[in-house]
Amino acid sequence: MNGYLAATTAAPRILAHFERHAESRARSAGGVVSAVLPGVETIEAMIDAAFWASLRREEGYVPKISLALLSPDQSRYPLRFERPLPLNPAVLTRVAPAVERPGIHLGVWPDERGTLQVWGTTRTIPMFSFVLEVAAPGLLVVKHHRDEGGKFVNVAVLEGDEVKIVDEQASRLPECPNLLTSLLGFDNRETSLLVQLAVSMRAHGRGGSLLVVPSGTDSWRESILQPISYGVTPTFCELAELVEREPSDADDPEHRVWQEAVSDAVEAIAGLTAVDGATIITDRYELLAFGAKIARRDGSLSVEDVIVTEPVEGGDKAVVHVTRLGGTRHLSAAQFVHDQRGAVALVASVDGRFTIFAWTSCENTVHAHRVEALLL
Repeated sequence: MNGYLAATTAAPRILAHFERHAESRARSAGGVVSAVLPGVETIEAMIDAAFWASLRREEGYVPKISLALLSPDQSRYPLRFERPLPLNPAVLTRVAPAVERPGIHLGVWPDERGTLQVWGTTRTIPMFSFVLEVAAPGLLVVKHHRDEGGKFVNVAVLEGDEVKIVDEQASRLPECPNLLTSLLGFDNRETSLLVQLAVSMRAHGRGGSLLVVPSGTDSWRESILQPISYGVTPTFCELAELVEREPSDADDPEHRVWQEAVSDAVEAIAGLTAVDGATIITDRYELLAFGAKIARRDGSLSVEDVIVTEPVEGGDKAVVHVTRLGGTRHLSAAQFVHDQRGAVALVASVDGRFTIFAWTSCENTVHAHRVEALLL
């Protein structure tokens, strides 16, 4: 079997990312780093094995695997195999059904001869550990988490021969939406729920639009065809009320109950975006309507050129005509943000693309942020 060429291309760039974070972490922790830096050969070998495994089938199912580079001693509760398994596509495919649920990783570590092996499974990993997930056939995501709660941040996406390295500096763009900052791993409690909504919107696979409008005003109605087929009266406030009731202590047993309630409420609202039309919520997470049809506001000009960026290295800013962004959802979302400049629009495509539309006053135009690389 020939090697996966993109693994060779991506490995040095991925290592550079982890080295930067290790150096930063060491400075903040007085020289102590919990995770072990992977070598270029290790990254390349893990990507190569995972890629070829992703193209196989186990009883008709696509393998969903998460590999984590750590020793058993670095896991809080390691499940160790009596005999470690070789790191190869056939083995990964066979063991995949046992580890496909979220939060379970196959632990990978070299033996005394330096040969990478799968020693077992783990649900806990050190901060900034190298994690590699198989998201779909030929689609791999390199991740790490930067907090004790285990929130993962995407580092790179490999799809076929295409390699995208996430550019964390994208958060420094003028008027960068808070949602994008949160997706890049810089926590923002006010937008973490939007991240969950975005992930859930993308997951249902039907495509959809979510409009986030300022609370306390009805000006958004000027850009929506009336009457609204599925207006919500009174405003549905379950998610908004849950935000207000968040337990202050993350270790409190009630916090887990609260998280489960939030997840259920997020899934319910995200599910509404599968209905034709746009779902509308306030910036306080109050549900106003779904299935709404966007229209150009009276007296407003039609949106034409927009700025498009993607938060990956080499993702240069481009100015394109709005019709090049996609179909009706993208065109109507761009028009809505053009007319309602305090709003943000999230658009999921059936093919997995995801775009955040926001108004940028310094450029005086609509900015389309392509963020699907951050949601895998």
